[in-house]
Amino acid sequence: MYDIIIIGGGPAGATLARLIGKDYKVLVLERRDFQESYEYNRVKPCGGLIAPDAQLMLAKFGLGVPKSVLMSPQLFAVRVLDFDNSNERYYQRNYINIDREGFDKWLASLIPSQTDIIYNCMYKSYKTTDDGVIVKFIYNGKECEEKAKIIVGADGAFSKVRKQGFKSFPDPNIYISIQEWFKTDCDLDYYGAIFDREITDFYSWTIPKEDHLIVGSALKPNDNVHKKFQLLKEKLKKQGFRLENSIKIEGTHLLRPKKSNQVCTGNNQIALIGEAAGFISPSSAEGLSYAFRSSLALAKALREDFSKYNILYNSYTKSLLWNIRMKNIKIPAMYNKHLRNLIMKTGVLSVKVENFEKRY
Repeated sequence: MYDIIIIGGGPAGATLARLIGKDYKVLVLERRDFQESYEYNRVKPCGGLIAPDAQLMLAKFGLGVPKSVLMSPQLFAVRVLDFDNSNERYYQRNYINIDREGFDKWLASLIPSQTDIIYNCMYKSYKTTDDGVIVKFIYNGKECEEKAKIIVGADGAFSKVRKQGFKSFPDPNIYISIQEWFKTDCDLDYYGAIFDREITDFYSWTIPKEDHLIVGSALKPNDNVHKKFQLLKEKLKKQGFRLENSIKIEGTHLLRPKKSNQVCTGNNQIALIGEAAGFISPSSAEGLSYAFRSSLALAKALREDFSKYNILYNSYTKSLLWNIRMKNIKIPAMYNKHLRNLIMKTGVLSVKVENFEKRY
């Protein structure tokens, strides 16, 4: 029997496995196969930017992003397009532009060799017993079972582990993230953030990736998402964006926790980390730093007292809950049309860009 089975080998699951893999008998179940080459259409839908909070966590882990994971261009400005108020400003921001699939593969490569990993498998369900948890999953077309003392749900925004075991907890607000990749030969000097209430009460984005441009938006479900996304592209075209050569379109679910009770850390047999728990920024949808921080909190709790890990983990994540509350306080300044208009008109913290010759 395993000590711990981790469902999901993304940033949260891989980080936890790296931190505890030498201390416990651990199994990681991951639906992707990081041991083989991948095609573009297998990449997780994600903008692929490492924000400063996530950079801080990598620094605390003593990790540096390898060159193979980096993507050009590495930029230092965000162009904010406020379609609600017909405003535009540039702001200095320090993001690291990465190949998200390569980043996930790199994190998985850091998992200790004594940890068991099963790739290309599909988690199905779990059942608790007096002495542990039985996990069922599909591998090579067959249903398999493994048993552990506890399991960890690190299976993202639409977590099956959470849905099966914690139905009494309200889910965070769910959005649909749609991204479309376009082939382009135009060099952009900025990342883009677009605010437009006609499209979404969240935000949209543009991100250059080598010779591609990503256009994305976080949209409310059941709100004509494809029509709204098409409207976004039409508005960007009027701004001069050339969006003719579409390569692919992708989508995923995205969480936006508005209340503390929408975050669930688990119980004495099931723990939840990262987006599965509801840890993600409600103001920007940044999730990597929360994945790292929640994984570290659980690793500390397990090391300190395995039998009481859930109490300790709940305590160690209070700072994350506080962080989410503070992000929600920040939301009106970003997403209220009138407040944002006032702030942008002042030009506070904005950057006057000189000689932007290559831009849409």
